[in-house]
Amino acid sequence: MKAIAVIPARYASVRLPGKPLLRETGKFLIQHVYEQATKAATLSRVVVATDDQRIYDAVKSFGGEAAMTRADHPSGTDRVAEVAAGTDADVIVNVQGDEPELEPTSIDQLVQLMAANVDAPIGTLACPFATNSNPADPNVVKVVIDQRGRAMYFSRALIPFHRDAGGRVETPSNWLLHLGIYAYRRDFLMKLATLPPTQLEKTEKLEQLRVLEHGYPLVVGVIPRAAIGIDTPEDYAAFVGRHGSRS
Repeated sequence: MKAIAVIPARYASVRLPGKPLLRETGKFLIQHVYEQATKAATLSRVVVATDDQRIYDAVKSFGGEAAMTRADHPSGTDRVAEVAAGTDADVIVNVQGDEPELEPTSIDQLVQLMAANVDAPIGTLACPFATNSNPADPNVVKVVIDQRGRAMYFSRALIPFHRDAGGRVETPSNWLLHLGIYAYRRDFLMKLATLPPTQLEKTEKLEQLRVLEHGYPLVVGVIPRAAIGIDTPEDYAAFVGRHGSRS
């Protein structure tokens, strides 16, 4: 089974404009992500998908592979699909461009999950909530899985709801945090954009619910912890602090 990673990267960011090109560590942020992905043993290729010439040029400058895509894609998934259409890969992993500390072993676990679940056209990862986190926060997505590791539902609501505790969260690790990495079988990725949006997807604003509502199995791998994403200037400053500044 041939697997590749595609990293969608846009210049625009409401909270951190130009995020992929931040370089206070001496490397572009997108370079950190790219280099982490290339360490995954199961991948034969890593490509940055972008519609911005500045990002394209930056990736080329450090020897990475980049592909220019259309500027009118409504989501990163569509950008990934455009690149995947020109490959012969069996599985395409959508790696978020703002997670420079993503463990390569997490990518490997996801690819291996797809190899072991041949009937699942899509897979993703989750992890237990950290001790100091709040699963009730609607800005973080929860997932519940069945005994085979298949997603039953994703929600911004607190699922499952602990009735006997009155909905209180006493042990956050009892809940699963959904992580924003996906693996798609190539044919399904091409089909995904043609599936009409569903009511639950529109209600929760979660694209993955489209997959479930159309009846497709979605396999979920559980890893110990989430990588730290870069969403704000404070997040980036903390990342620079961990990796050293060369500014």
